[in-house]
Amino acid sequence: MKAIVCLVFGLAAMAAGHVVYNDQTIVNLDIKERQMFILKLLNHVMEPVVYKEIEDIGKDFKIETNVDLYTRQDVVKVFLNNLKFGFLPRGEIFTIHVDRQLKEVVTMFHMLYYAKDFATFIKTACWMRLYLNEGMFVYALTVAVRHREDCKGIILPPPYEIYPYYFVRADVIQKAYLLKMKKGLLDTKLCDFYGIKKTDKDIYIIDENVYDRRFYLNDEDRLRYFTEDIDLNTYYYYFHIDYPFWMKDDVMTNKLMFRRWELTLYMYQQILARYYLERLSNDLGDIPTLSWHKTIRKGYWPWLMLHNGVQLPVRLNNYVMTDNKNIGILNLVQNYEKIINEAIIKGYIEINGLRLELTKTEDIEMLGKLIYGTIDKLNLTKNQVDAYRYLLILMKAVVGLNTINTDKYFVVPSVLDSYQTALRDPVFYQLQKRLCYFLILFKMRLPSYTHEDLSFPGVKIDNIVVDKLVTYFDDYLMDMTNAVTLTQDEIKKTTSDMIFYVRKRRLNHQPFKVVVDIQSDKAVDCVVRMFLGPKVDNMGRVIDLNVNRLNFVELDSFLYKLNTGKNTIVRNSIDMHNVVRDRIMTRDLWKKIDTVTDMRDLLIKDLRNYQTGFPIRLLLPKGRVGGMQMVLYVIVTPLKLVDNVDITMFDTTRKDLVVDFRSTVLLDKMPLGFPLDRPIDLTKFFTSNMKFLDIFIYHKVQVCDMKTRWDRYVLRNYNLVDKTVFGNYMDMDVDINMKVDRNVNVYDM
Repeated sequence: MKAIVCLVFGLAAMAAGHVVYNDQTIVNLDIKERQMFILKLLNHVMEPVVYKEIEDIGKDFKIETNVDLYTRQDVVKVFLNNLKFGFLPRGEIFTIHVDRQLKEVVTMFHMLYYAKDFATFIKTACWMRLYLNEGMFVYALTVAVRHREDCKGIILPPPYEIYPYYFVRADVIQKAYLLKMKKGLLDTKLCDFYGIKKTDKDIYIIDENVYDRRFYLNDEDRLRYFTEDIDLNTYYYYFHIDYPFWMKDDVMTNKLMFRRWELTLYMYQQILARYYLERLSNDLGDIPTLSWHKTIRKGYWPWLMLHNGVQLPVRLNNYVMTDNKNIGILNLVQNYEKIINEAIIKGYIEINGLRLELTKTEDIEMLGKLIYGTIDKLNLTKNQVDAYRYLLILMKAVVGLNTINTDKYFVVPSVLDSYQTALRDPVFYQLQKRLCYFLILFKMRLPSYTHEDLSFPGVKIDNIVVDKLVTYFDDYLMDMTNAVTLTQDEIKKTTSDMIFYVRKRRLNHQPFKVVVDIQSDKAVDCVVRMFLGPKVDNMGRVIDLNVNRLNFVELDSFLYKLNTGKNTIVRNSIDMHNVVRDRIMTRDLWKKIDTVTDMRDLLIKDLRNYQTGFPIRLLLPKGRVGGMQMVLYVIVTPLKLVDNVDITMFDTTRKDLVVDFRSTVLLDKMPLGFPLDRPIDLTKFFTSNMKFLDIFIYHKVQVCDMKTRWDRYVLRNYNLVDKTVFGNYMDMDVDINMKVDRNVNVYDM
């Protein structure tokens, strides 16, 4: 069957006529041409299809008459049965935490994943883009692109450009709509008040003023610059895309996606540790412990509105979880927690007649499945056994949307129910703290590392030098054009006449480097790990190392070949492992791909860790103006390479290179977080191949025009200073009566 495919390179060529390709030509498309097609499929997803070639392919393709084009025909039958019953309608809100929607979107993924070739994959995607729910389509296509072998090297647009509603405040999108309705007509005074500018290139920039705190409910809102950071939420979202809880292990065929559940546990523990460092920077102390039978003291107001006008609900302060509608699911959560807790203590668990051990180091994979996934039944059919239904979803159901007992097809999800927004809510970290307890308990039952486990004979760290660490806030422009509806003429032209950016404030830091001097009596392969942790708590008390070890964030980890004698390792912050720089806007990426000749060179230089990376800006916590005392911990250990690993993956001259793995230390047999993952025996811990260094992180305060404008317009009539005869009370001398008898007892006055 023939299909019409249009490959239009560059924004200017979008409106041009399309080129005809047959199936074989589609299969033979190079990575550059495939990349362009995926970008088109994910552009303006909330609009009718704007690209004629996608519409033609989707209309011409009939799934029911092409069952043989899929490697698993049973998957096609399940999909067609669901289709007869009805999928979530277009335009409605998709959330993976509703059972029916989860099953539907998984069948969509299976259709894309089990397509025999790239041509069938594209035809299926075009059909889904035409007829199925937009949110489901984006999710299924994104997961499929990340797991299909013929999609390796394809870069996905960041989720905040595909669907900006999860990342931009409702008032900012409202202003963009008003500008679109007025066809760009600007009111000078209002523009200055709201922070709206029009550039020479006819781009409208709207400020998301972080100093507008009318929706703040408590002191936790001081951390919004971190929890609402678009790159941090993108990191969490793409981790879920790479390791979705519902995906069976046999689909995880990527050789770089092993140790899946251990990495999941470690990722959550690291996010908790990083969040705690930010709390210390703001004098907030420990992450509160969530109790099912007490109110949630701190609420959260998202100020987000979705494309259909539904607002993400507010959770006010002192939210009561225990009520009649939640009592059933609450009991289920407590029972699950009790079962997993007892299993760790006993060292095993029995499910459907299967005995699963939880006593050895490698059993952490089974623990991760118990907490964050499901257990595969070990028989010939390999059916999924929902013995433990993804515990985090159950917990979220208690706090936010009760997706378990609800019989509603159309729901109003909370911020916890979307992976693009979950990190925004402070209660997310309290939930994860409860789950992290299982990991801590499991590690406590393992023996502490011995001196032999930690030492590296013949290797010694002589010295560590770190640059001055300085953080600051700067501005960032995010493209939110996809949040504004296209006109009929714009749909015909396939592009918007008005481009909208939102200006955000975000945490950043000055580039820095870490220099490590190592003496070695032999040439040997090693692993270097760097951790950053707090020195004192929010009360200024030194934290015990055994308590503090879980507060350390893995700053960098890499493989290194030591030479005999002195080795000086220089690690620049920009080169640290699995960090991503500011992502290029998709409209600019489109142009760059159109002109580039070597995609491999583009992947290495400009798109490094584009899908997997942690934002380099957030390597360091904010710190304090006068400096916040921290500890840098560096350890060098011998490399114990895991079995059956292709070491040529590090060769940057390979033509098929796709650098796409999250943790270098996954290639080392030692556990993630080593050696801070287990309780520490201080009498055996300290060796010559490790070193602690006290450092300080300084925050540089800078003037922001958002604040000065807010003070000038909003606070002018509320500042009572200019209404008093004393003038500015902030500058007044408090000791007004200069004749004070210093001998009078204060209690006699």
